[in-house]
Amino acid sequence: MAIPSRGIGWGTEENLLWQISKQLEYLSGITYNSGGGSGSGTNGTSGVSGTSGLTGSTGTNGVSGTSGESGTSGISGTSGTSGESGTSGLDGTSGINGTSGVDGTSGTSGESGTSGESGTSGTAGESGTSGESGTSGITGTSGTTGADGLSGTSGVAGTSGTAGVAGTAGTSGTSPSFPYPLVYGLFSQTSNSTSVTNTTTESSLVGTGVGTLSVPSNGFSIGDSFLGRIVGHISSKNNDTIRIKVKSGSVILGDTGLVTMPQTTDKHYTVDLNFTVRTIGAAGVASIATGMVFTYSKDASNAFEGYNSTIINTTTFDTTSTNTLDVTVEWGTADALNSIYSEYFTLNKVY
Repeated sequence: MAIPSRGIGWGTEENLLWQISKQLEYLSGITYNSGGGSGSGTNGTSGVSGTSGLTGSTGTNGVSGTSGESGTSGISGTSGTSGESGTSGLDGTSGINGTSGVDGTSGTSGESGTSGESGTSGTAGESGTSGESGTSGITGTSGTTGADGLSGTSGVAGTSGTAGVAGTAGTSGTSPSFPYPLVYGLFSQTSNSTSVTNTTTESSLVGTGVGTLSVPSNGFSIGDSFLGRIVGHISSKNNDTIRIKVKSGSVILGDTGLVTMPQTTDKHYTVDLNFTVRTIGAAGVASIATGMVFTYSKDASNAFEGYNSTIINTTTFDTTSTNTLDVTVEWGTADALNSIYSEYFTLNKVY
């Protein structure tokens, strides 16, 4: 029986069965003539599916390395001519679907192609680093030193020359006598003295301090020398007098005499003292030389003025008794404008 034409309105399952039937018809090469007649006859059973055609042999594999070209596809078989379609009868009731044909067996696989040629060898790897040098062998022992040769005989010593005449010895120098006289500080004033103001009483210009102004009996040596300096403030009435003395007890060592003062108002003054013991002993034997300089500045032009003197006492100075140094001042007139005091006084032994 001929396979009818595909009907309009078929479902998916009817279309699939129709396609399978057409393929079977193609494979069997049989065309059925469609019969005329009214009314749909029952569908005949589907023919047995033909065996699948043999699979074409597989082309040999290309040479390895570069890929071989693909083999050409086998020639497809020519399609059979389709039978003429019969006139469609009236749609009868759908027959029962036939069972699907058994799948044909698969063709045998083609033989494997021969293996391709091996690729060219890769470049050689770099050489490994050299191994470390072996340790040096032990040094052999040194040979023994040969014996020293015999020493030659010494030559005969020459005769000694005659000794020169010794020079005469020089005269010995005089040795210095020790100890030398000591040089040191004796006294340093550490506070202002009492101000001598508006009085004609002889008063001390020395304030309290450290050290001493006394030399014990028989404490002087010939040549002992001393240096003293007093610094302070002074005010004076014009044409009034002042007198400054250097004393040891009642013994006068230095004296300015009467000095007529200009007008000064709280000005600075200085008294420099120098002493040297010439001889030692009792009064009338001992002697001392004293120099003194009294300077000050006055109000007019702030100018410096002063007085200096030198006395050599050979009558009343006595080194066998204790001597205590003092510096005194005495105004000629008691006046409130006449005032003096010291701020600084040092005494040093300089020889």
